[in-house]
Amino acid sequence: MAHADRRGLPLSTSSDRAAALYRDGVDLLLAAWPGAAERLDAAIAEDPDFALAHAARARLHAMRAEPAAARTRIAAATECVARHGTGRERGHVAVLALAIDGRAPQALAQGLAHVEAWPRDALILSLPLGAFGLLAFSGMADHDRARVDLCERHARHYDADDWWFLTYRGWSHAENGALALGRDLAERGFALRRENANGAHALSHALFEQGAGAEAEALIEGWLPSYDRSGILHGHIAWHAALAALERDDPGQALAVYAAHVGPSVTAGLPLNVLTDTVSLLWRLRAYGHAVPDGLWEEVAAHADRHFAGPGFAFADVHRGLLAAATGDREGAQARIAALTGLVAAGRLAAGEVVPAICRAALAFVDGDDAACIRILDPVAAEVARIGGSGAQREVIEDTLLVALMRSGESARARTLLDRRLHRRPSPRDARWRERLPA
Repeated sequence: MAHADRRGLPLSTSSDRAAALYRDGVDLLLAAWPGAAERLDAAIAEDPDFALAHAARARLHAMRAEPAAARTRIAAATECVARHGTGRERGHVAVLALAIDGRAPQALAQGLAHVEAWPRDALILSLPLGAFGLLAFSGMADHDRARVDLCERHARHYDADDWWFLTYRGWSHAENGALALGRDLAERGFALRRENANGAHALSHALFEQGAGAEAEALIEGWLPSYDRSGILHGHIAWHAALAALERDDPGQALAVYAAHVGPSVTAGLPLNVLTDTVSLLWRLRAYGHAVPDGLWEEVAAHADRHFAGPGFAFADVHRGLLAAATGDREGAQARIAALTGLVAAGRLAAGEVVPAICRAALAFVDGDDAACIRILDPVAAEVARIGGSGAQREVIEDTLLVALMRSGESARARTLLDRRLHRRPSPRDARWRERLPA
């Protein structure tokens, strides 16, 4: 009997057990749930020529920022699929190989073409989706809309109870502003599979965008203990709870969550999540007028130096710019700004001028030069989405502009920005700031 994956696509393996282990492993991978590596390794042990098991294992290595292991596994997948793989399997492996090799534009183009032919190939469809997906990091300003369009284009191919597709379709809509629809879809997907960190994550984003911080905190408090601390999204989902605590002006609770779950020494999260979660939370604390305990910035700087030394990755570069400004590393900040400016001039930074501009604005903000901060951020404010990530993550840049406007006495412009934000999302923090502005 021919074997198939969870969504009915044929698998080139003769082993019942290998196929079953592969299905379970991919489910766990798509749920960001511990155990995927062990299932996929066992599938490979059952059938060493099982190309897609090697490919999924390579994807998991890449997600965990283990590039050497990812390259080894994808090479094995490429060799196996060339000997006895279908056209769909060869295309699947080729897209993952491009992504693992760092050729993101080619991986995106080939991945989108692949899912036109095989829309139910969920592992490949997952690559462009999410806040850290190929679309988000493409440099596009409208990647939120592009993810919605992609999901809707292929929605008819997915069952109504496909927990993975519901999760990502919902998250895409929520990020693009269709909050009621996005939340409903994400809740339905999460209800179908609660052992799904991506489900909890998507729902946390939808709640944040709705201004439902208390619901987000309650969700995370009740669900997070069921998610092993080795899970790659454990610290990041906790970060959402810390963000909600800051929204209601409880920096003590935000710091308690940070100390227990988010800081570099306590999380097993992806290096990029660790960098961006820690920097953005500590920057918000400082910008909102709260004290950052001694040693926290230095610990984050050590993590950043280990994992993101060189420029060229826009989302990391922006957070390294905030970090350098906050820690007084003017020399490092200026060197990175110069390098980024050179990459922009050479056409080698897809997100463009917005990246060095944010870094320059961060220095001005820390120096107390609010006029310069505003002058730098204003022209690029509409382009911030090009750095990637989610709305919740990128809001730290708009917060910086808003605080600079308030500190500089530009009350009318601050009021306009706050009114626009409050119309989009009822934030208790923004409401407090709005009340404090002079008439």
